[in-house]
Amino acid sequence: MHKAAIEKFDELLDIMDKLRVTCPWDKKQTIESLRYLTIEEAYELSDAILKKDMKEISKELGDLLLHIVFYSKIGSETGDFDMASVIDGINNKLKIRHPHVFSDVEVKDEEDVKNNWEKIKLNEEGNKSVLGGVPKSLPALIKAYRIQEKVKGVGFDWESKEQVWEKVIEELDELKAEVDNNSKKELIEGELGDLLFAIINYSRFIGVNPEDALSKTNMKVVERFNFIEKQAKLEEKDLNQMSLMEMDKLWDKAKEKEKK
Repeated sequence: MHKAAIEKFDELLDIMDKLRVTCPWDKKQTIESLRYLTIEEAYELSDAILKKDMKEISKELGDLLLHIVFYSKIGSETGDFDMASVIDGINNKLKIRHPHVFSDVEVKDEEDVKNNWEKIKLNEEGNKSVLGGVPKSLPALIKAYRIQEKVKGVGFDWESKEQVWEKVIEELDELKAEVDNNSKKELIEGELGDLLFAIINYSRFIGVNPEDALSKTNMKVVERFNFIEKQAKLEEKDLNQMSLMEMDKLWDKAKEKEKK
């Protein structure tokens, strides 16, 4: 298996070399120009994972691998890094951050592994702050989740999910109070942010990834509304002219259809 993968990887490297010399588009690309394309590819992989489409996951992984090879090729041209140094770097990192596998450190469970990872990462050069490794450009929901995981790694966390749920209710009440008082937008926005942060915290305590949960709900809503649009078209009705009651009935039909 490894031999076949190595052969295919060597072929990919050769293809990349040729593209950088002969293709006008590939020759023009820079690390900066590839950045947004890489982000897009990562989200396409995320969509495939949520759909549990293994064929699509394989395809999107290939696209991401191409980007890694592309960046490494550009790095080799500038002399800053190359594919070998990229692979060597991750090999060394994995060995250092898994002392329970490559050294004599003992762990009880996955929580010990995660905590050790964060402690080792904090001690590495350039990571002087617990939250220093959280990318500033992460989407807010994912960023909140990662912040909570990071501070948990050094013991700053709630003791039980019941305590977190109480915090959710407290933040909900505070938000409602600001809304009822017609407070300034900044105050309402602050309380809403606190509520969302508390809900994300609770989701972590009950073992649910909030990004996955919200993504699946978004997909569900899109599918149900698409059903409403299709049904309206079949009935030769203008969606803009339909009553809320009519649309609600179709919404309920879509929900029933999901159960079958």
